[in-house]
Amino acid sequence: MVRRARRRVRRSPSGWAVLLSAQPAVRLYLVRHGRAARGWDDDRDPPLDDVGRQQAEAVAVELGDRVAGGAAVASSPLRRCQETAAPLAARWGVDVLVEPMVAEIPSPEGVPMGERVTWLRQAMAGQWSNLGPRYVAFRDGVVAFLASCTATTVVVSHFVAINAAIGAATGDDRLLIRMLDNCSITVVDVVEGRLMLVEGGHEADTLIR
Repeated sequence: MVRRARRRVRRSPSGWAVLLSAQPAVRLYLVRHGRAARGWDDDRDPPLDDVGRQQAEAVAVELGDRVAGGAAVASSPLRRCQETAAPLAARWGVDVLVEPMVAEIPSPEGVPMGERVTWLRQAMAGQWSNLGPRYVAFRDGVVAFLASCTATTVVVSHFVAINAAIGAATGDDRLLIRMLDNCSITVVDVVEGRLMLVEGGHEADTLIR
C-alpha cells in the first residue's frame, strides 16, 4: 500500500492560505529593487539614485538580521536590481546569481521609449491572459524559476515580476495585486513545486515612472 504525504491548510497571520506538507518548504524573499535614478520612459537600465542606495543598505541590514545563517542571493540582470542585491551579498560573503527569468516585464515592440509608462499603466489595469502569449510566457518564466529554487534565496526583482509571483501563489490573474514599495520584502514558500504566499511586501502609493 502506498501512503500519500498528509497535507493540510492553515491560515497565515495575513490571512493567506498556506499549504502544510511533509515535504519541507523552501523560503524565498522577493525584494523589489531600490529607487532608480531615472524613469522607465527615459532609461532602459538606470542605476539606483542616492535614496535607492540607502534603501539597499537598509534592506541588507533587515534581511541580514532576519535570515539566520544567510542565504543565496539572485538578481535580475538590470543595474538597479544588482545594485540593490550587492550590499546583502557582501554582508553574507556570497556571489549574486544574475537570473534573466526575473527581469523587468518587456515592453511591446514598436512602443517608443517615451510611451512605455503609459503602456505599462494600461497593462497593469488588466490581466495577464489579456496581454497574449508573450506576456503569459514571461509570467510563467518568473514563476518557474522561483518554483525551481531548492534553498532559501533572496531574489531581487521588479514590481511586475513580484506581482506575478503573488498572483501565481494566490490564483490571481491580475498584473497588479500589491503596490509594492521600493525594497519591500514579499515572502513566499515553495511547497511541492508550488508558490505559497506567506507575507505580502510593504505597499506604498508607488508612482510607476
